[in-house]
Amino acid sequence: MVGFISSRRFIDHATGPAHPERPDRVRAVALAVRAAGLIASPNPFPDFHLDLGEMPVPPEKLCELPEPTAADEKWIELVHPRGHVEHVRRVCEAGGGVLDQGDTPVSPLSFATALLAVGAILQTCDAVIAGDVERAFAAVRPPGHHAEPDRAMGFCLFANISIAARYLQAHHGVGKLAIVDFDVHHGNGTQAVFEADPSVLFISLHQDPRTCYPGTGYATETGTGPGLGTTVNIPMPPGSEDAAYIQVFHARVLPAIDAFKPEMLLISAGFDAHRDDPLAQVNLSEDCFEQMTRLLVQAAKVHAKGRVVSALEGGYNLAALGRSVVSHLSGLA
Repeated sequence: MVGFISSRRFIDHATGPAHPERPDRVRAVALAVRAAGLIASPNPFPDFHLDLGEMPVPPEKLCELPEPTAADEKWIELVHPRGHVEHVRRVCEAGGGVLDQGDTPVSPLSFATALLAVGAILQTCDAVIAGDVERAFAAVRPPGHHAEPDRAMGFCLFANISIAARYLQAHHGVGKLAIVDFDVHHGNGTQAVFEADPSVLFISLHQDPRTCYPGTGYATETGTGPGLGTTVNIPMPPGSEDAAYIQVFHARVLPAIDAFKPEMLLISAGFDAHRDDPLAQVNLSEDCFEQMTRLLVQAAKVHAKGRVVSALEGGYNLAALGRSVVSHLSGLA
């Protein structure tokens, strides 16, 4: 059984009408999972309409997890120093503003929404560890994989999936974890958290950093100190299609997971490598996201009792995002 968690409150993080990381992303996912027949509960956004095009064949129905609650800030501070947390809080309480060089705006409710996003992912961790579901996906915003310990960037306030990994280790006693990030942009924030930590394997597939934000994630970046070798960056050329990604999964991703033998697998599930996405130049289909997810689930069954927690990162063409999430959920199932 696959768990699913989201909330209508994720629209409260207002980024402005022209910003790619906009509230309609959550609305699109809510519509898609219901259009595919995965969730029976009423759509929390009945006035939102979107032509999703041809939908993937739905898998088994999802187990909709309870409405999320905000994360306790002590879990945020497993990754971020108190000064960073307070900075984000102050800017939001002052009415909003921009947290970095221009692409991470916040509004008065953004701090609370970011805590809710982390809380939702931690609830999926709890559900998977308890055996209530085998795997789970959290459709949250703001995303997290660009947030470094001491700064917000790239639309990200807090390092959602990194906090989840530290929470699993600190609260649930999980030892070795693997994080796979197939967002089209390098997960620089996740790398910054774990590059010196041998207990976490971080694998990022992303568009060549010479051609894409944030300009990091070269193949030579393999970790530091005791974590040397547990960071695996796989830059993909612009124009890469499904076959290239699946080939790299078999040649690089799965062997790295097999050698590391994680006790649990986390996914930074960005769908902006889709051929219709406006922010990059990789040409994947929804089917590729399903295939990659299936391969990760198979690896998790071998090493991690099948346990997978996935969280939404990027994906900015609304119809492609909705279809890709459904395909990802099919792969998780």
